[in-house]
Amino acid sequence: MLATRHRMRTSALFSHTVRSGVRNGRRNLVLYVASSTPDEPTRIGFIVSKAVGNAVARNLVKRRLREIAVETIHRHPCGIQVVVRALPASASATWDELGDDYLRAFSAAASRLASKPGESAGRRNNAPAAVEAKRVEGDDVRDPS
Repeated sequence: MLATRHRMRTSALFSHTVRSGVRNGRRNLVLYVASSTPDEPTRIGFIVSKAVGNAVARNLVKRRLREIAVETIHRHPCGIQVVVRALPASASATWDELGDDYLRAFSAAASRLASKPGESAGRRNNAPAAVEAKRVEGDDVRDPS
């Protein structure tokens, strides 16, 4: 079981990790890894849709993936966010197949994240400012602010 501080709960955290993280897919799952501040605890979230199967099959897949993900927290207690999306094939996968897919996907995504240029806490502050549209005398003028 994952401790509460290591669970990803809000949709904003899921969205941030999926959109800005590094993706790696396998037969049974797709894994997204994003960096966070070094003092923030590692958070892990799971997406298991109805395409995986009925409630029993989905919960079985989630329980297995949670148990496998505990090792990630032991190795990396702070500084990363992980989202695991289970694919329909995961319902019929064995414990070893799920574990192998998770570990391979995580190691590939983590190495890509480490080699990604500018992926640090400071990068978020240097991102281009949002462009806000304003109406000035009937014309649209875009002003970065």
